[in-house]
Amino acid sequence: MSRYFEDFAVGQRFTSAGVTLSEGQILDFAFQYDPQPIHIDKVAAEAGPFGGIISSGFLTLACSFRMFYQLGLVSETGMGGIGMDELRWQKPVRPGDTIRATVEVLEMRESGSRPDRGFVTMQCQTHNQEGDLVMSYRSIQIVRRRPAA
Repeated sequence: MSRYFEDFAVGQRFTSAGVTLSEGQILDFAFQYDPQPIHIDKVAAEAGPFGGIISSGFLTLACSFRMFYQLGLVSETGMGGIGMDELRWQKPVRPGDTIRATVEVLEMRESGSRPDRGFVTMQCQTHNQEGDLVMSYRSIQIVRRRPAA
């Protein structure tokens, strides 16, 4: 259920359903957007630092954002984002891994120039099926304020 700015509170946490990444998805994405050998070449990847094909961090980020969006928190009230900070890929995502996103509200700020909106800063973390942190970032979302009655 979509939330207005006033419906959020610092400290709230939300967790998405999981998504399992197949080798085909990893390869398809990498061939189009991130064709490094660790993402597209099995032989090179096996000899590389990760011992096999891993997901592009950009695919992990795209999936994580999709999972966040599918929570529905801002699906009707979101007005876009102004950026992501502190993006970190802590552990590789491998074919067959199931990842899920957790977001925590860190900060809320009303817009000083536009009374119809506010800014919600969230810490976003993505974990694999073992509970290992694989990626984290901070996201700043523009969220509608509740209309006056």
